[in-house]
Amino acid sequence: MAASLENPATNAWSGGLVYLAMMSLGMGLATVELWRLKPSVSQAHRSLALAAGVLASFFLCRGIAYVLEGPDGPDFGTYLSSATTSVVTIVLLVTVSFSMTALSNEQLINGLNERATRDGLTGLLNRTAFMELATQEINRLHSAGSISTLILADLDHFKALNDSHGHAAGDTAIQAFATACQASVRHTDLVGRYGGEEFTILLPGADLESAEIIANEISRRLAAAEPPDGVTFPTVSYGIAPSTLANAEVDHMIVAADKALYQAKSLGRNRAVCATS
Repeated sequence: MAASLENPATNAWSGGLVYLAMMSLGMGLATVELWRLKPSVSQAHRSLALAAGVLASFFLCRGIAYVLEGPDGPDFGTYLSSATTSVVTIVLLVTVSFSMTALSNEQLINGLNERATRDGLTGLLNRTAFMELATQEINRLHSAGSISTLILADLDHFKALNDSHGHAAGDTAIQAFATACQASVRHTDLVGRYGGEEFTILLPGADLESAEIIANEISRRLAAAEPPDGVTFPTVSYGIAPSTLANAEVDHMIVAADKALYQAKSLGRNRAVCATS
C-alpha cells in the first residue's frame, strides 16, 4: 500500500509523516488488542498480533527515518525503500492469510463442539455433556472434601400446555425456564436440559438450603417473565439431592432427586422437596 502511494517518476515518499504515524499507531493498537485476547478465543490471534507488531515497527522505523533524514536519506534505498515495503507487506499478507484460514478452521471446530454439547432449543448443556461435566466436578469436589447439590426440575402440567396452545408455546416456556435458570445460578454451576421439560442443575459447594433458595429464585423469575398472548407459563417442581446422600455419584444423585421430585408432584406441585434417602 505504501509503495503504491509513491510517485514512480520522482520516487518521492508520499503519504508523509502523518500517514506513517497513523499506520504505526493503528497497527500498534491492533497488536495490543489481539495480544490481549484470551487463548481460549483462538490460537491464531497470536500470529496476527505478531504480524501487526512487525508492521507497526516497520512503519515506526520509516517515520523516525523520515524525521531524521527525510525521504532522500541514504538508508531508504537499502532498508526502507518502496521495494522493502512491498516485500514486508507481502510476507505479512501471507502470514495473515494463513492465520485467517486457521481462525476459520478453529471457528468451525468450535461450532461443531458447541452443537455436540449444547441443547439446540435452550443453549444449555445437553444430557450427555451435563453428565460428563457433572461427574468430573463431583469427583473433584469429593476428593477435596467438599459437597455439591443437584436439582432436578420439571415443568408442571407441561403436556396440557402443549395440548392447549401448541408446541410453539411449550418451546417458549422451556426457553423462558432456561433463561430463568441462567439468571439465577452462579457462573460455577452447571445447568442442563435432561430431556423434554426436565432440567438438571449442579451446584458445587452448595448445601440444601442454598439449593432451595436458587430453586425459588428460578420460579420467581419464570413467574415474572412475559409469556405470549393467551399463554400462562407453568409452575415448576424440584427435587433436590446432596452428594452426601448419594455417595458422590451423579447417577445416584439424580435417582434421589427424582424421588424427591415425585414427592413434590404428589404434594401439589410448584414446590421444592429435598431428598432424605
